[in-house]
Amino acid sequence: MGIGDKAKAAADQAVGKIKQGVGDLTDNERLEAEGAAQNLKGQAEAKAEEVTDAAEDKIDQLKNRLD
Repeated sequence: MGIGDKAKAAADQAVGKIKQGVGDLTDNERLEAEGAAQNLKGQAEAKAEEVTDAAEDKIDQLKNRLD
């Protein structure tokens, strides 16, 4: 995963929070729920990116030890 994936995760979180806020202000439960779901999706994508990066770092460390 790269910079584009990180940006998409951050965008999903930001848009989700905005939708939640607008839904709350307008008493639109559907929009609020959509925002919460989008925010959680962004958080999950960000966490997956962190795990992938950590795994790649460990693989690189092991390769360096073998060289």
